[in-house]
Amino acid sequence: MTRSFFGGPEGGKQSLVILGSGWGGYEVLRGVDKKKWNVTVISPNTYFNFTPLLAGAAVGTLEFRCTVEPVRRYTPQVQYYQAWCDKIDFKRKSITCVSATPPVSFGNAPPAKQQPFQVSYDKLVVAVGAYRQTFNIPGVKEHAHFLKDVKDARLIRTRILECLEQANQPDLTDADRRKLLNFCIVGGGPTGVEFAAELHDLLHNEIAKTYPELAKLARINLYDVANSILGTFDSSLVSYTERTLRREGISIHTNHHVEKVEKGKLFLKDVGEADFGLLVWSTGLAPNPLTSSITEIKKRERTDRLLTDKYLNVIRTDGSIDPDVWAIGDASSIEVDPLPATAQVANQKAKYLTKSLNKLAKVRPTHDDDASKIQLQEPFEFRSRGSLAYIGGWRAIYDRSKTPGDPDKKFMSKESGRVAWLLWRSAYFTQTLSWRNKILVPTYWFLNWIFGRDLTRF
Repeated sequence: MTRSFFGGPEGGKQSLVILGSGWGGYEVLRGVDKKKWNVTVISPNTYFNFTPLLAGAAVGTLEFRCTVEPVRRYTPQVQYYQAWCDKIDFKRKSITCVSATPPVSFGNAPPAKQQPFQVSYDKLVVAVGAYRQTFNIPGVKEHAHFLKDVKDARLIRTRILECLEQANQPDLTDADRRKLLNFCIVGGGPTGVEFAAELHDLLHNEIAKTYPELAKLARINLYDVANSILGTFDSSLVSYTERTLRREGISIHTNHHVEKVEKGKLFLKDVGEADFGLLVWSTGLAPNPLTSSITEIKKRERTDRLLTDKYLNVIRTDGSIDPDVWAIGDASSIEVDPLPATAQVANQKAKYLTKSLNKLAKVRPTHDDDASKIQLQEPFEFRSRGSLAYIGGWRAIYDRSKTPGDPDKKFMSKESGRVAWLLWRSAYFTQTLSWRNKILVPTYWFLNWIFGRDLTRF
């Protein structure tokens, strides 16, 4: 039995369904005119993750609340269901969902089986994102930690403090303590590098003061399958980062392939095994099961990202455009202009789509073919604002040299050190979405500078 929820026209408004609450979906939710659209959001998360700050939250530089924005800030103006979208029926314009909440049970009765429900739409935005990439390596899902969600950051912080308390037990040998305090990171992209840098700051500040003997035994190892870390950055900035990290005691291992992971052990091809107390896995993105299951829309090979035109409408397998469905974020790719799956791209696509939707609501098109072809604005064009990465010790790197134009004529096209760190902090401060977090983030930065990070485990 499938229940149906029809967000029928409210005062003549069309129903707009947004799948996902990430960089794409949440930005559309923020900006779309709720007075013109009957908005429904379907997402397993009741919040938006501000992902650039997760590495800091994982080590206590920031508190977890600084990295999230609640979806329900916009209810009851919009309808929200905490659920997974399992299927999209493009012909009937409805989606099938399954609740992401625990099954309901009372007393000794067994939990009721969760029934799927349907939500109809007039317009649909697919912004479901992507999953963590494991390359099907045995043991990764069971024994590694990821860093894509605030829940992941909480688990990592708990595990770091747990390793320290375990290593502090009097019956352990120094050899066992070294195993527990060997922190391994697989993936040399910005997320992996920033977490290694934040962890280094924690170990050389608060841990060195609180656990002075254990801090001497702690090690950070960064592994990557490529020839160098931070492959999207300029080579001079990569060299600067590698020198800086190695000087601070972080071991960088490139051209290393992981074969399998067991509890407390990382097995590396042609190298052997490495013991660890914490393993953080940050190796890119895998297709979302929803996008993989869709057969009516053209997809990019290997990544299963939905293909769109330059106006972000999805392209059917017969080559025609679906004027009522858009795809943005990591779940999509423009057919003629593939862009990287980054938060910056997703956010710009979402802002572009929000303008289109708000203009579309004013046009009030009918369902005939001619009205569906109304051009609301110019095709989407991505404008890169550069890439940032924190590398520890109040240092960062900033790269805008690969954006179109002559790099030599650009002002501050490449920066490193303290100047880049100021850019890094100011950029993420200004990008925080709510006034609450615009106050909380600098407040916690200031408090931790004065009092240090909190090492309480609870």
